[in-house]
Amino acid sequence: MGRSVIRTKEKINDKYDRILEAAVKVFAEQGFFQSTVSQIAREAGVADGTIYLYFKNKDDILVQFFSYKTRQVFARFREEVDGADNAVDKLRNLIRRHLEEFQNDRNMAIVYRAETHQNSRLVEAQIKEMSKMYLDIVSEIVEQGQEEGVIRRDLYLSLVKRFILGGVDEVINTWIHADGKYDLATMADPLVDLFIRGIGV
Repeated sequence: MGRSVIRTKEKINDKYDRILEAAVKVFAEQGFFQSTVSQIAREAGVADGTIYLYFKNKDDILVQFFSYKTRQVFARFREEVDGADNAVDKLRNLIRRHLEEFQNDRNMAIVYRAETHQNSRLVEAQIKEMSKMYLDIVSEIVEQGQEEGVIRRDLYLSLVKRFILGGVDEVINTWIHADGKYDLATMADPLVDLFIRGIGV
């Protein structure tokens, strides 16, 4: 492949990424329904018409953003989980990485929260897929923990998965409401401790 073709592909990818990042910033600040393609174009530093070379419309931008982020973030989740030997460390790595990803991209956190708390969602399929992928990773970890004897075997797996996902989501929501005024990632260890030890004496 010639250098000019590679450079052209890099340029296209760069513009696509720039539009996605600009869009999520505008969606986070204005709310999805109040945002316009013109605002996104202005934020990305491109002409309005350029947006339509990459996306069908505003809805398509949101759908593609979630698909793009899912691939990116879950590759990192998998890397973190696979880098640990035992179930507790895998859970710790997963949750720490989850919190770090949202802390590093507060706009993504705001848009994700807004979309998961709406009844009619454009990205319902993407959010279901993200949730399933996350819960599948948690299942693996819990099952390994049960084999290692560090997680009780008499628990409903579906309840444990929801407990963990709900706990992480709520910690992120609280951080968003506090305008990100503290280090979100520092909540990973207390969360894992709570999951493993529970609140009983």
